Amino acid sequence: MHLSRRFVIVFVGFFASLALLRSAIAAQAYVIIDSKTGYILEEQEARKKLQVGSLTKVATASVVLDWVEQKSGNLDQPVTIPQEAFAGTMENNIGFQPGDSITLRDLLYAALVQSDNIAAYTLANNVGSQLGSLVPAEAGSKLTPADTFVAQMNALAKQLKMERTRFVNPHGIDKNVRPMPYSTAEDMARLTRYAMNKASFRFYVSQKSRQISFNRGGQRLNYVLRNTNELLGKMDIDGVKTGRTSRAGDCLILSANREPELVKQGQMVTVFQRHLIVVLLGSTNRFGEGTALVSRGWQLYDQWAASGRFADPKKLL
Repeated sequence: MHLSRRFVIVFVGFFASLALLRSAIAAQAYVIIDSKTGYILEEQEARKKLQVGSLTKVATASVVLDWVEQKSGNLDQPVTIPQEAFAGTMENNIGFQPGDSITLRDLLYAALVQSDNIAAYTLANNVGSQLGSLVPAEAGSKLTPADTFVAQMNALAKQLKMERTRFVNPHGIDKNVRPMPYSTAEDMARLTRYAMNKASFRFYVSQKSRQISFNRGGQRLNYVLRNTNELLGKMDIDGVKTGRTSRAGDCLILSANREPELVKQGQMVTVFQRHLIVVLLGSTNRFGEGTALVSRGWQLYDQWAASGRFADPKKLL
């Protein structure tokens, strides 16, 4: 067989396999991007407004970590879990009770590793009270600390050009909530790029398990968190977050990281970081589809790299 013909067969076969894989993804929306440049390698309904469940907590953690960096916030300060944190949170896997004392750092672990809603609200309530002076209230309005925090989440979204996103609470619950929160796969990819630029955030979401502790009536209680991201540590996946509500379906953000590629051009060596972000919304099989999308992402990335890594400005986040 002639070499050129063999190349055509392989080339056609590659794209046929991609088309077959694409048709197997039943999620409502997804996007695969090169994290370094924000270049969109592939997308499906990536600008469709959908509920995203606990993916919201990526924004919650980002606001907290921005507060730490920009306002010298102290994650080791103990705070009290308020009664309000239990309103509408649906579940309490860790077994928190109103009045428990816990550090903001352990609340971040609880929110990001095990996706705890009570932890997310308590973070918002406490950091929001310290952000109050930074977010001007409308005339005649009285914002709660959590409202102030959510306003900062939306301010961050605006800063990141997340133009089709609205956060209404720090945990992503969408049952009996008005107005309804929403975002898009594309906007959540923008947010994830921002969050993953923080070494602290990358560390939190990379933990398969983590022991936290809290005090109740003078007694120290320990709890071992288990990461809800079942793909963590597989296929070069090093984060990020799961989400699920009845409206949102199963949602997932994945970060996959390979060793940098070194390209020699004469005496000069260029280092290319190889880092993908996948956002999957409205799935019924998020880990199966997430696995398929990461595999496809690396195929598309290799093809893009081989062609010179040209990034069409229209396809940049």
